[in-house]
Amino acid sequence: ARLSAIGDAILTMPLAAALRDAVPESHIVWIAERAAASLLEGHSCVDRLIVVRKGWLKRISEIRRVRRALRAEEIDCAIDPQSLTKSSMAARLSGAPCRIGLARPIGRELAPWLATVRVAPVRQHVVDRQLELLKPLGITPSVPEFRVPVYEAARERIAAWLTTSSLDRPFAIINPSAAWGSKRWPLERYADVARQVAPALEMPLVVVWAGEAERGMAQRIVERSDGACRLAPPTTLPELAELARRAAFFVGSDTGPLHLAAAVGTPCVGLYGPTLPEICGPYGSDHEVLQVYYQDGTSRERRGADNRALRAISVEMVVQACHRVRHRIAGRSAA
Repeated sequence: ARLSAIGDAILTMPLAAALRDAVPESHIVWIAERAAASLLEGHSCVDRLIVVRKGWLKRISEIRRVRRALRAEEIDCAIDPQSLTKSSMAARLSGAPCRIGLARPIGRELAPWLATVRVAPVRQHVVDRQLELLKPLGITPSVPEFRVPVYEAARERIAAWLTTSSLDRPFAIINPSAAWGSKRWPLERYADVARQVAPALEMPLVVVWAGEAERGMAQRIVERSDGACRLAPPTTLPELAELARRAAFFVGSDTGPLHLAAAVGTPCVGLYGPTLPEICGPYGSDHEVLQVYYQDGTSRERRGADNRALRAISVEMVVQACHRVRHRIAGRSAA
C-alpha cells in the first residue's frame, strides 16, 4: 500500500521490483490514489492496481468497496511502506494475516498498532528504508531498480511535440512548482539560471507545469529568460516521464516530477530546504543536490513555512551544479 503523493509512489517502485525478483510467481497488488495510478498502470511488477479516491477513508461506501476489492485478491502479506493510518487501514482491510510496516517514529499515527510485524530500518533514504521491509520475508534486495514503464502513446506524443518545436537537440527541464510553498525557489532565479546555462551548454530549457496556476509560473520564467526557455505543452504524468527520459538533465526542488526524472535515469539538480536529501533526495549517484541549511520543524510546520531555506541557494550555485552534471555526462559519453 502506497496511497498518497506521486513522489511517494515513484520511490516505492523499487520495493515492488525487488519483491518480483525474489518471488517471481508472486501476485503483487498495489493500492494507490488516482494521482499516482497513471504511472503504475503497465508496471511490470504490478499484477493488479486498485485505485482509491482521495479521502476514501472518510466514506463508508468507499471503505466497503476497497475492502471487497482487496479481499477478492486473497492477500497473504500486506507491506505498508507509507505506515500512516490510511495505508495501514488498507492493509488491515485486505485481511492479510501478515502486515509489515515501519516501527515508530517513522511509522506514525495508528500504523504501528495495525501492523503485525514492525521493522526499525537502519538506512536513511526512503528507497533503502522501504526495501528493509522485505527482511521479515527473508529477502535481501540487490541494486534497487524503478523499472518505470515506457508509455508508448505518451512517448509518441512527446516525440511529435519535440519535432514540431525543433527540439531535436539536447535540452534540459526546469520544474518550478511544488506542493509546499517552502519548496519553491523564486521564479526569477530559474530564469536567471536559464539565461546563463542555455548559451554556455548550448541547449534550451523546457519549463514544465500542471494546471493553470503552474502554467502562469512557467510562462513568467519563459518571458524573463530572453529566449533561453520553452514552455512545455500540457502533460500527463506518463508524458512528463517520457519528456524527462529525453532530457539531458532536470532542475527542480523535492517534488514528484524530480523523482520521476531520476527514476527514468535523467540526472537531476535538486534544490532542498525543508526536506533532507539524504532521506528523499533524487535516488542514484548521477545527481547534484543543493542545500544551504535544513529548515527544521514538524511536517506541518515545514509545509506551511516560507521558502527562506530555498532562497539561501544562489543562482550561481545552481548554474555550477548544471555545469557539473552536464560535464559528467559528456565525460562518460566520451569514455
